[in-house]
Amino acid sequence: MQVALDLLETDRAIQIAKESLEGGADWIEVGTPLIKSEGMDAIREIRKNFPDRTIIADMKIADTGSIEVEMGAKAGADIIVVLASSDDSTIQEAIRAAKKYGVRIMADLISANDPVSRSIEMEKLGVDYINVHAGIDQQMKGQDSLAIMKEVVAQVSIPVAIAGGLDAASCSEAVFAGANIVIVGGNIVRSSNVTESSKAIRQSVDSPCAAPILKSSPDEEIRKILEGVSTPNISDAMHRKGAMQDIFSMLPGKKMIGTAVTVQTFKGDWAKAVEAIDEAKEGDVIVIYNGSRNVAPWGGLATLSCLNKSIAGVVVDGAVRDIDEIRKIGLPVFATSNVPNAGEPKGFGEINSEIVCGNQSVSPGDYIIGDDNGVVVIPKERAYEIARRAKEVEKTEQRLSEEIRRGSTLSEVMKLKKWEKH
Repeated sequence: MQVALDLLETDRAIQIAKESLEGGADWIEVGTPLIKSEGMDAIREIRKNFPDRTIIADMKIADTGSIEVEMGAKAGADIIVVLASSDDSTIQEAIRAAKKYGVRIMADLISANDPVSRSIEMEKLGVDYINVHAGIDQQMKGQDSLAIMKEVVAQVSIPVAIAGGLDAASCSEAVFAGANIVIVGGNIVRSSNVTESSKAIRQSVDSPCAAPILKSSPDEEIRKILEGVSTPNISDAMHRKGAMQDIFSMLPGKKMIGTAVTVQTFKGDWAKAVEAIDEAKEGDVIVIYNGSRNVAPWGGLATLSCLNKSIAGVVVDGAVRDIDEIRKIGLPVFATSNVPNAGEPKGFGEINSEIVCGNQSVSPGDYIIGDDNGVVVIPKERAYEIARRAKEVEKTEQRLSEEIRRGSTLSEVMKLKKWEKH
Protein backbone atom coordinates (compact mmCIF):
# COMPACT_ATOMS: atom_id res chain seq x y z
CA MET A 1 0.00 0.00 0.00
CA GLN A 2 1.51 3.28 -1.17
CA VAL A 3 0.31 6.80 -0.34
CA ALA A 4 0.81 9.37 -3.12
CA LEU A 5 1.54 12.85 -1.80
CA ASP A 6 0.13 14.88 -4.69
CA LEU A 7 0.48 18.18 -2.85
CA LEU A 8 2.35 21.44 -3.37
CA GLU A 9 4.06 21.97 0.00
CA THR A 10 6.56 19.64 1.66
CA ASP A 11 5.56 20.46 5.25
CA ARG A 12 1.93 19.49 4.59
CA ALA A 13 3.13 16.35 2.78
CA ILE A 14 5.23 15.31 5.78
CA GLN A 15 2.31 15.68 8.19
CA ILE A 16 -0.05 13.75 5.95
CA ALA A 17 2.59 11.04 5.41
CA LYS A 18 2.93 10.61 9.19
CA GLU A 19 -0.81 10.21 9.58
CA SER A 20 -1.09 7.78 6.66
CA LEU A 21 1.75 5.62 8.03
CA GLU A 22 -0.08 5.45 11.36
CA GLY A 23 -3.04 4.10 9.41
CA GLY A 24 -1.03 1.36 7.72
CA ALA A 25 0.59 2.75 4.57
CA ASP A 26 3.84 1.01 3.60
CA TRP A 27 5.49 3.23 0.97
CA ILE A 28 5.53 6.99 0.51
CA GLU A 29 5.30 8.52 -2.94
CA VAL A 30 6.56 12.05 -3.52
CA GLY A 31 3.99 13.09 -6.11
CA THR A 32 4.66 14.86 -9.38
CA PRO A 33 3.02 18.17 -8.31
CA LEU A 34 5.18 18.25 -5.18
CA ILE A 35 8.37 17.56 -7.14
CA LYS A 36 7.49 20.24 -9.68
CA SER A 37 6.69 22.67 -6.87
CA GLU A 38 9.72 22.09 -4.65
CA GLY A 39 12.12 19.99 -6.69
CA MET A 40 14.53 17.43 -5.30
CA ASP A 41 14.36 19.16 -1.91
CA ALA A 42 10.96 17.59 -1.45
CA ILE A 43 12.48 14.12 -1.77
CA ARG A 44 15.33 15.06 0.56
CA GLU A 45 12.93 16.29 3.24
CA ILE A 46 10.72 13.21 2.98
CA ARG A 47 13.79 10.99 3.24
CA LYS A 48 15.08 12.92 6.28
CA ASN A 49 11.74 12.54 8.05
CA PHE A 50 11.20 8.90 7.08
CA PRO A 51 14.67 7.32 6.89
CA ASP A 52 13.45 3.72 7.10
CA ARG A 53 10.60 3.91 4.59
CA THR A 54 10.58 3.12 0.88
CA ILE A 55 10.37 6.43 -0.99
CA ILE A 56 9.04 6.64 -4.54
CA ALA A 57 9.80 9.71 -6.65
CA ASP A 58 7.02 10.12 -9.21
CA MET A 59 9.21 12.09 -11.62
CA LYS A 60 7.44 10.79 -14.74
CA ILE A 61 10.72 10.92 -16.63
CA ALA A 62 10.25 11.44 -20.36
CA ASP A 63 13.80 12.36 -21.41
CA THR A 64 17.38 12.51 -20.05
CA GLY A 65 16.72 9.27 -18.20
CA SER A 66 20.22 8.92 -16.77
CA ILE A 67 20.47 12.48 -15.43
CA GLU A 68 17.05 12.51 -13.79
CA VAL A 69 17.43 9.08 -12.20
CA GLU A 70 20.75 10.24 -10.74
CA MET A 71 19.03 13.35 -9.33
CA GLY A 72 16.26 11.31 -7.72
CA ALA A 73 18.61 8.67 -6.37
CA LYS A 74 20.98 11.18 -4.80
CA ALA A 75 18.03 13.01 -3.24
CA GLY A 76 17.02 9.81 -1.43
CA ALA A 77 14.47 7.99 -3.57
CA ASP A 78 14.36 4.18 -3.63
CA ILE A 79 12.10 3.88 -6.67
CA ILE A 80 11.92 6.37 -9.54
CA VAL A 81 9.03 6.63 -11.99
CA VAL A 82 9.52 6.93 -15.74
CA LEU A 83 6.81 7.33 -18.36
CA ALA A 84 6.25 4.09 -20.25
CA SER A 85 5.39 6.21 -23.29
CA SER A 86 8.95 7.58 -23.36
CA ASP A 87 11.34 6.46 -26.07
CA ASP A 88 13.06 3.14 -25.41
CA SER A 89 16.39 4.93 -25.28
CA THR A 90 15.19 6.99 -22.31
CA ILE A 91 13.92 3.87 -20.53
CA GLN A 92 17.23 2.09 -21.13
CA GLU A 93 19.29 5.02 -19.86
CA ALA A 94 17.10 5.23 -16.76
CA ILE A 95 17.60 1.52 -16.07
CA ARG A 96 21.39 1.79 -16.50
CA ALA A 97 21.51 4.73 -14.09
CA ALA A 98 19.25 2.93 -11.62
CA LYS A 99 21.66 -0.02 -11.48
CA LYS A 100 24.58 2.35 -10.99
CA TYR A 101 22.94 4.19 -8.08
CA GLY A 102 21.15 1.25 -6.48
CA VAL A 103 17.55 2.26 -7.10
CA ARG A 104 14.62 0.68 -8.91
CA ILE A 105 12.51 1.82 -11.86
CA MET A 106 8.71 1.91 -12.08
CA ALA A 107 7.21 2.46 -15.54
CA ASP A 108 3.95 4.43 -15.49
CA LEU A 109 1.48 3.48 -18.24
CA ILE A 110 -0.49 6.74 -17.95
CA SER A 111 -1.79 7.75 -21.41
CA ALA A 112 0.09 4.91 -23.14
CA ASN A 113 -1.55 4.11 -26.49
CA ASP A 114 -1.46 0.33 -26.01
CA PRO A 115 -0.83 -0.21 -22.29
CA VAL A 116 -0.84 -4.01 -22.36
CA SER A 117 1.67 -4.31 -25.19
CA ARG A 118 3.78 -1.53 -23.70
CA SER A 119 3.88 -3.28 -20.32
CA ILE A 120 5.31 -6.39 -22.01
CA GLU A 121 7.96 -4.22 -23.69
CA MET A 122 8.76 -2.54 -20.37
CA GLU A 123 9.40 -5.89 -18.73
CA LYS A 124 11.71 -6.92 -21.58
CA LEU A 125 13.64 -3.65 -21.25
CA GLY A 126 14.21 -4.41 -17.57
CA VAL A 127 12.02 -2.14 -15.44
CA ASP A 128 11.27 -3.35 -11.92
CA TYR A 129 7.58 -2.41 -11.68
CA ILE A 130 4.66 -1.58 -13.94
CA ASN A 131 2.15 1.04 -12.80
CA VAL A 132 -1.28 0.88 -14.44
CA HIS A 133 -2.50 4.42 -13.98
CA ALA A 134 -5.58 6.41 -14.97
CA GLY A 135 -4.59 10.04 -14.51
CA ILE A 136 -6.72 12.54 -12.63
CA ASP A 137 -8.01 14.23 -15.78
CA GLN A 138 -8.84 10.80 -17.25
CA GLN A 139 -10.64 9.78 -14.05
CA MET A 140 -12.80 12.87 -14.26
CA LYS A 141 -14.12 11.57 -17.58
CA GLY A 142 -14.89 8.11 -16.23
CA GLN A 143 -11.76 6.13 -17.06
CA ASP A 144 -10.36 3.69 -14.53
CA SER A 145 -7.34 1.42 -14.30
CA LEU A 146 -8.82 -1.86 -13.14
CA ALA A 147 -9.82 -3.44 -16.45
CA ILE A 148 -6.40 -2.69 -17.99
CA MET A 149 -4.61 -3.92 -14.87
CA LYS A 150 -6.34 -7.30 -15.12
CA GLU A 151 -4.94 -7.70 -18.63
CA VAL A 152 -1.47 -6.51 -17.65
CA VAL A 153 -1.05 -8.90 -14.70
CA ALA A 154 -1.83 -11.78 -17.06
CA GLN A 155 0.99 -10.73 -19.39
CA VAL A 156 3.93 -9.80 -17.15
CA SER A 157 5.75 -11.46 -14.28
CA ILE A 158 7.15 -8.35 -12.56
CA PRO A 159 5.14 -6.64 -9.80
CA VAL A 160 2.20 -4.55 -10.99
CA ALA A 161 0.94 -1.42 -9.24
CA ILE A 162 -2.39 0.28 -9.82
CA ALA A 163 -3.21 3.96 -9.33
CA GLY A 164 -5.97 6.39 -10.13
CA GLY A 165 -8.94 7.28 -7.94
CA LEU A 166 -8.72 4.20 -5.74
CA ASP A 167 -10.80 3.86 -2.58
CA ALA A 168 -11.15 1.01 -0.10
CA ALA A 169 -13.52 -1.01 -2.31
CA SER A 170 -11.50 -0.65 -5.51
CA CYS A 171 -8.23 -1.39 -3.68
CA SER A 172 -9.72 -4.62 -2.41
CA GLU A 173 -10.88 -5.59 -5.87
CA ALA A 174 -7.52 -4.67 -7.42
CA VAL A 175 -5.54 -6.85 -4.99
CA PHE A 176 -8.03 -9.67 -5.51
CA ALA A 177 -7.43 -9.33 -9.27
CA GLY A 178 -3.65 -9.53 -8.93
CA ALA A 179 -2.25 -6.09 -8.08
CA ASN A 180 0.91 -6.20 -5.99
CA ILE A 181 0.85 -2.52 -5.04
CA VAL A 182 -2.05 -0.11 -4.65
CA ILE A 183 -1.26 3.60 -4.89
CA VAL A 184 -3.80 5.86 -3.20
CA GLY A 185 -3.74 9.64 -3.43
CA GLY A 186 -6.85 11.79 -3.08
CA ASN A 187 -8.91 9.43 -0.94
CA ILE A 188 -6.19 9.61 1.71
CA VAL A 189 -4.43 12.96 1.38
CA ARG A 190 -7.66 14.94 0.97
CA SER A 191 -9.44 13.15 3.79
CA SER A 192 -10.35 15.04 6.94
CA ASN A 193 -9.07 11.99 8.87
CA VAL A 194 -6.04 10.65 7.03
CA THR A 195 -5.28 7.93 9.58
CA GLU A 196 -8.77 6.45 9.50
CA SER A 197 -8.90 6.61 5.70
CA SER A 198 -5.55 4.81 5.55
CA LYS A 199 -6.80 2.17 7.96
CA ALA A 200 -9.81 1.53 5.74
CA ILE A 201 -7.51 1.04 2.73
CA ARG A 202 -5.20 -1.18 4.76
CA GLN A 203 -8.06 -3.42 5.84
CA SER A 204 -9.34 -3.72 2.29
CA VAL A 205 -5.88 -4.64 0.99
CA ASP A 206 -5.41 -7.26 3.71
CA SER A 207 -8.82 -8.82 3.00
CA PRO A 208 -9.26 -8.56 -0.78
CA CYS A 209 -12.45 -9.62 -2.49
CA ALA A 210 -14.26 -9.16 -5.76
CA ALA A 211 -16.57 -6.17 -5.68
CA PRO A 212 -20.27 -6.74 -6.39
CA ILE A 213 -21.39 -5.51 -9.80
CA LEU A 214 -23.57 -2.46 -9.28
CA LYS A 215 -25.05 -1.02 -12.44
CA SER A 216 -26.41 2.49 -12.51
CA SER A 217 -27.17 4.84 -15.36
CA PRO A 218 -24.84 7.79 -16.06
CA ASP A 219 -27.59 10.16 -14.92
CA GLU A 220 -28.00 8.28 -11.62
CA GLU A 221 -24.27 8.38 -10.99
CA ILE A 222 -24.04 12.10 -11.79
CA ARG A 223 -26.94 12.94 -9.47
CA LYS A 224 -25.47 10.82 -6.68
CA ILE A 225 -22.15 12.67 -6.87
CA LEU A 226 -23.86 16.07 -7.05
CA GLU A 227 -25.87 15.29 -3.92
CA GLY A 228 -22.63 15.36 -1.95
CA VAL A 229 -21.23 18.68 -3.18
CA SER A 230 -22.23 22.33 -2.93
CA THR A 231 -22.72 24.92 -5.65
CA PRO A 232 -19.44 26.62 -4.56
CA ASN A 233 -17.66 23.27 -5.04
CA ILE A 234 -19.14 23.05 -8.54
CA SER A 235 -18.25 26.64 -9.41
CA ASP A 236 -14.65 26.00 -8.30
CA ALA A 237 -14.55 22.86 -10.43
CA MET A 238 -15.68 24.95 -13.41
CA HIS A 239 -12.96 27.55 -12.81
CA ARG A 240 -15.41 30.01 -11.21
CA LYS A 241 -17.93 29.72 -14.02
CA GLY A 242 -21.50 28.46 -14.25
CA ALA A 243 -23.13 30.52 -11.48
CA MET A 244 -26.36 32.34 -12.26
CA GLN A 245 -26.44 36.01 -11.25
CA ASP A 246 -29.04 37.58 -8.95
CA ILE A 247 -31.07 34.40 -8.50
CA PHE A 248 -31.73 33.20 -4.97
CA SER A 249 -33.50 30.42 -3.08
CA MET A 250 -37.07 31.16 -2.09
CA LEU A 251 -36.96 28.19 0.32
CA PRO A 252 -33.75 28.27 2.40
CA GLY A 253 -32.36 24.82 3.20
CA LYS A 254 -33.76 23.17 0.06
CA LYS A 255 -31.33 21.65 -2.45
CA MET A 256 -32.25 21.07 -6.09
CA ILE A 257 -30.61 18.80 -8.69
CA GLY A 258 -32.09 18.12 -12.10
CA THR A 259 -31.89 18.46 -15.86
CA ALA A 260 -33.17 21.58 -17.55
CA VAL A 261 -36.45 22.07 -19.35
CA THR A 262 -36.01 25.59 -20.67
CA VAL A 263 -38.66 28.28 -21.16
CA GLN A 264 -38.32 31.58 -22.98
CA THR A 265 -41.14 33.97 -22.08
CA PHE A 266 -41.80 37.69 -22.04
CA LYS A 267 -42.59 39.96 -19.12
CA GLY A 268 -45.53 38.57 -17.19
CA ASP A 269 -46.53 36.01 -19.85
CA TRP A 270 -46.96 32.80 -17.88
CA ALA A 271 -48.48 30.49 -20.52
CA LYS A 272 -45.27 28.76 -21.68
CA ALA A 273 -43.96 28.53 -18.12
CA VAL A 274 -47.06 26.57 -17.06
CA GLU A 275 -47.15 24.49 -20.28
CA ALA A 276 -43.57 23.40 -19.54
CA ILE A 277 -44.87 21.43 -16.55
CA ASP A 278 -46.59 19.07 -19.01
CA GLU A 279 -43.35 18.71 -21.00
CA ALA A 280 -41.13 18.04 -17.98
CA LYS A 281 -40.29 14.58 -16.67
CA GLU A 282 -39.45 13.29 -13.20
CA GLY A 283 -36.22 14.85 -11.98
CA ASP A 284 -36.28 17.81 -14.38
CA VAL A 285 -35.85 21.45 -13.40
CA ILE A 286 -37.94 24.07 -15.21
CA VAL A 287 -35.70 27.03 -16.07
CA ILE A 288 -37.55 30.20 -17.10
CA TYR A 289 -36.38 33.48 -18.55
CA ASN A 290 -39.05 36.12 -17.89
CA GLY A 291 -37.08 39.33 -17.78
CA SER A 292 -39.00 41.21 -15.10
CA ARG A 293 -38.49 41.52 -11.36
CA ASN A 294 -41.93 43.14 -11.07
CA VAL A 295 -44.38 40.77 -12.78
CA ALA A 296 -44.52 37.05 -11.93
CA PRO A 297 -44.84 34.21 -14.49
CA TRP A 298 -44.92 31.64 -11.68
CA GLY A 299 -46.88 31.07 -8.47
CA GLY A 300 -48.40 28.64 -6.02
CA LEU A 301 -50.71 26.72 -8.38
CA ALA A 302 -47.92 26.11 -10.89
CA THR A 303 -45.66 24.92 -8.07
CA LEU A 304 -48.34 22.53 -6.82
CA SER A 305 -48.76 21.15 -10.35
CA CYS A 306 -45.07 20.21 -10.38
CA LEU A 307 -45.59 17.72 -7.58
CA ASN A 308 -47.75 15.55 -9.85
CA LYS A 309 -44.81 15.17 -12.26
CA SER A 310 -42.11 14.79 -9.55
CA ILE A 311 -40.31 17.80 -10.96
CA ALA A 312 -37.13 18.61 -9.03
CA GLY A 313 -37.46 22.39 -8.91
CA VAL A 314 -37.94 25.68 -10.71
CA VAL A 315 -35.59 28.55 -11.59
CA VAL A 316 -36.98 31.91 -12.73
CA ASP A 317 -34.96 34.79 -14.09
CA GLY A 318 -37.68 37.09 -12.88
CA ALA A 319 -40.25 37.25 -10.09
CA VAL A 320 -42.49 34.63 -8.46
CA ARG A 321 -45.59 35.16 -6.32
CA ASP A 322 -47.59 33.23 -3.69
CA ILE A 323 -44.35 32.76 -1.79
CA ASP A 324 -46.19 31.59 1.35
CA GLU A 325 -47.90 28.81 -0.63
CA ILE A 326 -44.65 27.85 -2.35
CA ARG A 327 -42.94 27.48 1.01
CA LYS A 328 -45.76 25.28 2.32
CA ILE A 329 -45.55 23.06 -0.79
CA GLY A 330 -41.80 22.69 -0.26
CA LEU A 331 -40.64 22.41 -3.87
CA PRO A 332 -37.28 24.18 -4.41
CA VAL A 333 -37.90 27.46 -6.24
CA PHE A 334 -35.20 29.99 -7.14
CA ALA A 335 -35.96 33.48 -8.47
CA THR A 336 -34.79 37.08 -8.49
CA SER A 337 -37.65 38.36 -6.31
CA ASN A 338 -41.19 37.73 -5.10
CA VAL A 339 -44.12 40.04 -5.85
CA PRO A 340 -47.94 39.87 -5.53
CA ASN A 341 -48.90 40.43 -9.18
CA ALA A 342 -48.90 38.14 -12.19
CA GLY A 343 -49.25 38.90 -15.87
CA GLU A 344 -51.46 37.29 -18.53
CA PRO A 345 -51.20 33.93 -20.37
CA LYS A 346 -50.55 35.26 -23.88
CA GLY A 347 -48.58 32.23 -25.11
CA PHE A 348 -45.53 33.99 -26.52
CA GLY A 349 -42.12 32.34 -26.32
CA GLU A 350 -40.99 28.73 -26.61
CA ILE A 351 -40.08 25.62 -24.64
CA ASN A 352 -36.79 23.71 -24.83
CA SER A 353 -34.70 26.15 -26.78
CA GLU A 354 -31.36 27.52 -25.63
CA ILE A 355 -31.95 30.46 -23.28
CA VAL A 356 -30.00 32.83 -21.07
CA CYS A 357 -31.01 32.68 -17.41
CA GLY A 358 -29.18 34.63 -14.74
CA ASN A 359 -26.64 35.62 -17.40
CA GLN A 360 -25.81 31.95 -18.00
CA SER A 361 -26.52 30.04 -21.19
CA VAL A 362 -28.81 27.06 -20.52
CA SER A 363 -29.65 24.29 -23.01
CA PRO A 364 -32.27 21.57 -22.56
CA GLY A 365 -30.74 18.70 -20.58
CA ASP A 366 -28.05 20.76 -18.83
CA TYR A 367 -27.70 19.94 -15.14
CA ILE A 368 -29.08 22.60 -12.78
CA ILE A 369 -28.02 22.59 -9.13
CA GLY A 370 -29.38 24.99 -6.55
CA ASP A 371 -28.77 25.46 -2.83
CA ASP A 372 -28.63 28.34 -0.35
CA ASN A 373 -25.61 29.76 -2.19
CA GLY A 374 -27.46 30.08 -5.50
CA VAL A 375 -27.77 28.19 -8.78
CA VAL A 376 -25.12 26.75 -11.12
CA VAL A 377 -25.43 25.30 -14.62
CA ILE A 378 -23.34 22.34 -15.82
CA PRO A 379 -23.36 21.72 -19.59
CA LYS A 380 -24.77 18.23 -20.12
CA GLU A 381 -21.78 17.06 -22.19
CA ARG A 382 -19.43 17.75 -19.25
CA ALA A 383 -21.76 16.76 -16.40
CA TYR A 384 -19.91 13.62 -15.25
CA GLU A 385 -16.51 15.28 -15.45
CA ILE A 386 -17.59 18.40 -13.56
CA ALA A 387 -19.38 16.35 -10.89
CA ARG A 388 -16.20 14.33 -10.31
CA ARG A 389 -14.05 17.46 -10.20
CA ALA A 390 -16.46 19.08 -7.74
CA LYS A 391 -16.11 16.04 -5.48
CA GLU A 392 -12.33 16.48 -5.53
CA VAL A 393 -12.78 20.13 -4.57
CA GLU A 394 -15.02 19.04 -1.68
CA LYS A 395 -12.40 16.53 -0.47
CA THR A 396 -9.67 19.18 -0.56
CA GLU A 397 -11.81 21.55 1.48
CA GLN A 398 -12.42 18.81 4.06
CA ARG A 399 -8.68 18.45 4.56
CA LEU A 400 -8.12 22.22 4.72
CA SER A 401 -10.91 22.49 7.30
CA GLU A 402 -9.22 19.86 9.43
CA GLU A 403 -5.89 21.69 9.31
CA ILE A 404 -7.60 24.96 10.31
CA ARG A 405 -9.33 23.19 13.21
CA ARG A 406 -5.89 22.11 14.40
CA GLY A 407 -4.87 25.74 14.78
CA SER A 408 -3.67 27.00 11.41
CA THR A 409 -5.19 29.94 9.59
CA LEU A 410 -6.41 29.74 6.02
CA SER A 411 -3.53 31.93 4.88
CA GLU A 412 -1.02 29.61 6.56
CA VAL A 413 -2.56 26.46 5.15
CA MET A 414 -2.78 27.88 1.63
CA LYS A 415 0.73 29.40 1.77
CA LEU A 416 -0.70 32.60 0.32
CA LYS A 417 2.44 34.67 0.76
CA LYS A 418 4.47 32.04 -1.06
CA TRP A 419 2.13 31.77 -4.03
CA GLU A 420 0.69 35.27 -4.40
CA LYS A 421 1.74 37.30 -7.40
CA HIS A 422 3.97 40.36 -6.90
